[in-house]
Amino acid sequence: MRVLVPFDGRTPCSRLAPVLDSDERRVLAARLRDDVLDAVRRAGGRPELLATAPVEADVPVTVDDRSLSTAVNAALDDHGEPTAVVMADLGLATPRALSRLFDASGDVVLAPGRGGGTNALVVRHPAFRVDYHGASCRDHRRQAHEIGATLRELDSHRLATDIDEPGDLAELLLHGDGRAARWLRDAGFRLATGDGRVAVERHP
Repeated sequence: MRVLVPFDGRTPCSRLAPVLDSDERRVLAARLRDDVLDAVRRAGGRPELLATAPVEADVPVTVDDRSLSTAVNAALDDHGEPTAVVMADLGLATPRALSRLFDASGDVVLAPGRGGGTNALVVRHPAFRVDYHGASCRDHRRQAHEIGATLRELDSHRLATDIDEPGDLAELLLHGDGRAARWLRDAGFRLATGDGRVAVERHP
């Protein structure tokens, strides 16, 4: 299956600014992206990067600096084949989780994010178009209904977890084992356990 992986090649992981400087954010974003590309390939997908700026990668790269929705919809228009869209910051994504997404039946398959977004999806209906603004998962459900597309939702912790807030780093340390998690540990981040939710702290 063709798999689009949108990637911010300019200011990636900007919401991690409280804990990482700009160079560190670029490095972590690249590690996350490469982990996702590997998982897509191992799941049988054919990944393509859809980047906002030129980047070096061992997969085809299309540069499109328009809004995420506009760029993805233009890429969907370019091909008549079923296409998946998997975000580049899904640091817990595994081949098994992605295989479940790719193999699920339905004109539209959604993998919702924890905050109401759409972290991954499969589009098989020619009239379906993405809209990543606001609570996109809700809007994608509505659009699928309006165009008469069959819809399936995939409940997956690994695909629901994107790494874009400082609190998400704990999830990466707890459940990740790829390049991004290793880089985070090498950068001095450790789990901080107390009476409440597990967090992260950084050691020299």
